[in-house]
Formats: sequence, C-alpha cells, structure tokens
Amino acid sequence: MLSLQYIKENTQAVKANIAARFMSVDVDEVLRLYELRNALITEIDNLRRQRNENAAAMQAPLSPGQRQKLIDGGKNLKETIALKESEALKVQEALEEAASGIPNMSHPDVPVGKEEKENSEITRWGEPTSFNFRPKDHTRIGQELDLIDFAAGARVSGSKFYFLKNQAVFLELALTRFALDTVQRHGFTLTITPDIVHRRIAAGIGFIPRGKESNIYTLEHTDTCLVGTAEITLGGYHAGDIVNLDDGPILLAGLSHCFRKEAGAAGQFSKGLYRVHQFTKVEMFVYSKPEDSDALLFKLRSIEEEIFRGLDIPYRVVDTCTGDLGAPAYRKFDLEAWMPGRGERGDWGEVTSASNCTDYQARRLGIRYKVEGGKNRHVHTLNGTAVAVSRALIAILENGQQEDGSVVIPKALVPYCGFAVIPARN
Repeated sequence: MLSLQYIKENTQAVKANIAARFMSVDVDEVLRLYELRNALITEIDNLRRQRNENAAAMQAPLSPGQRQKLIDGGKNLKETIALKESEALKVQEALEEAASGIPNMSHPDVPVGKEEKENSEITRWGEPTSFNFRPKDHTRIGQELDLIDFAAGARVSGSKFYFLKNQAVFLELALTRFALDTVQRHGFTLTITPDIVHRRIAAGIGFIPRGKESNIYTLEHTDTCLVGTAEITLGGYHAGDIVNLDDGPILLAGLSHCFRKEAGAAGQFSKGLYRVHQFTKVEMFVYSKPEDSDALLFKLRSIEEEIFRGLDIPYRVVDTCTGDLGAPAYRKFDLEAWMPGRGERGDWGEVTSASNCTDYQARRLGIRYKVEGGKNRHVHTLNGTAVAVSRALIAILENGQQEDGSVVIPKALVPYCGFAVIPARN
C-alpha cells in the first residue's frame, strides 16, 4: 500500500492516479479513518500517562480517602484505556481495508488508457511467421498430434483443465529447464516454491484471496489459498524481515504451478491453453534498494527477451497502460509473442510481463533493509515471468508448424527434450 502520510500530503495526485487507472476508491474516507486513528492513539497515550501518574501518586503517604480515590481513578482509567484500545483496533482494521484499495502510483512514462489496445509498443524482434499454407491454431495442432487433451481434462477436472501428452510433456520440462538455466546465469537463486500460501501473504502481494474479485482458489476451512503465481510465495519469503542489500539486490527464481479461476475470461483469444486454471511457470522476483529498481525492471525485461529470442519466437514489447497495470505495479512491460493461429491472420498474445512494484508490496508485508545511520527503509520489489509454459507452448506449436502437419522444435530446446521435430500423424 502507499504510505498513509504520502496519501495525506499528495491527496490530489493520488486521486488523479486512481482516475487514470479507471478505479474507484474513497480516498477521503481513508484520510478520515487515518485522522481518527491518530487522534485515538494520542488519546490513549494521554490516558496511559495519567494512569502512570496515578500509580506514582499511590507511592506517597495517603489518607484512606485519598488512596481510595486513586484506586477508583486507576480502575476507571484502566477500563477507559481498554475501551479506547478496542475502538482504535477496529478503526485500524477499517483503515487498512480502505487503504488497501488504493493502487500504487504510476511511472510518468506509463501511457494513460483503459484497455490492452492502448498499451504503447516499444520494440519488436523478428518478423511475424509467414506460411505458404493456412496455419492452424494450437488446439487443432495439439489434437492432431495427440499432444493436448482438453476433453479429458474437462471430464476429470472441469473446463479449462487439460492433459499434456507425449512430446508435449517433454516440451514442458524442456521449457522449464531452459528458463531455469537462463535465469541462473543471470545470478538468480533457484527455488521450487510451495503451491499453497497464507491469505495474508497473497493479500500483501496484491492478490485478493477472497470475494468476487479474487482470481485465486481458497482452501476450505483454512486461512490458505492456492498460488496464482510464484510471485506470491517469493514475495512472502522475506515477509517481516530486515534484509541485507549491501552486496546488491536479492534475486530469486521460483518454479511453481499456478492456479487461477479466470472468472469471466471468454472470447476466441481465451480458448485452449491461453487462459487455463492450472499451468507451470518460472517466475523471477527481486528485492532491491529504491534507487536500483528502475534499472532492474529493464534487466528483467531483457532476460525475458533473451529467452524468447533463444526460442526464435517473434515478439514485441509494450509499455502497459494505466488501466491494465494492476494495483501493485508502478510500471509494467508485457512481452507479446506472435501467435499465427490467433484470429484470421494471427495476432500478438501476452506471454510474459515484468513489473516494478516499488515499495507497495514491501509496506504490506513489512520487508525492510538498513540504511546509513541504522534506520530501516522499505525495499522495492520487482517480478518478471521467465516462462509461462502454457503460453510458450502456444507460440512454439503455432510458429513451428509445417505444411505436412509436423512441428519443428526451437533449436535451443532440442538438447533438453531430445527431438528436433514432432512428426505428423496419419
């Protein structure tokens, strides 16, 4: 969340940012609760001072009447303090709930817009793949080559679940290892993260673990939920810690399953593997000093580009508009791969993103580092997708398809999966 003091001192800028993100938050109510909480804290401190003075007065020689008066006064103060502390706790909870809806501020260069079409293209690599035949989409390729079974997934688990089969199994493992090897070369510590997380950690990262807006699954009769991304668990790794950044940023990479409700996701671009309830992902996560986070965002983006250049997949990078940032992000770059099976003539589809969340998540999770003078300051956090396997599979199958029905595998993956072509089936 934003600093409450910052919200108070920059109220109009905060309101303008909320409007630019096409969100609705009652900032005035947050400020009202903030002032009420501060007033209660001051009142409680004064009452505690009076209680201490009352206790000190009890040590002096007193008449029975004077002593009884101090005893009664001390009892009343104790009861009043308890009531005020209870009131302050309720106000604090209401304040945290109201303030949690305020999004992070936006980078000055972020384009203002409401939808994906208003994102700003920054760069492209490669040319959209051309064919001398009408290309198929990945769902048809997966069916014809017996690589993906959506029907069985739906029967067993429900819609938007699937079975990967045959060579697709090795492709998933190859993509995972290729991404892990790449990020390790860039200094990331590799992890396999839990698939379950406490709701408070998910909420701290910015994922709403309950209510109609939640995109993640909660586990009944527990305070836990399934992770929508390893960003949640990697961000929770240092929750409440004072980390050491003297030797540079902390770079973590996490392999996990991702579980998402994808409620309301529909349309031709959401079919097949593009929006599913479960997939595998390698996520990058960074804890940094504030002065380093802007440059680290570009580092994450460059690693994502390196991976897709290595896969020989045409892509473009977009600067995500305000309305598509999500509450925690200060700035976000999306990498969109060319997907020949999209629509009538092919189109770009998001495959990775990289975000700088500044101190928005760290404030919610209590993650700080020491600065000169012994003071503690909140870290900045960043995240980036090394590879979301399901979407990378779409790009590989659709760009690598051949007229005879076979699929050519990117050269970088051949040493990992052991084959260069998925042959056509009769």
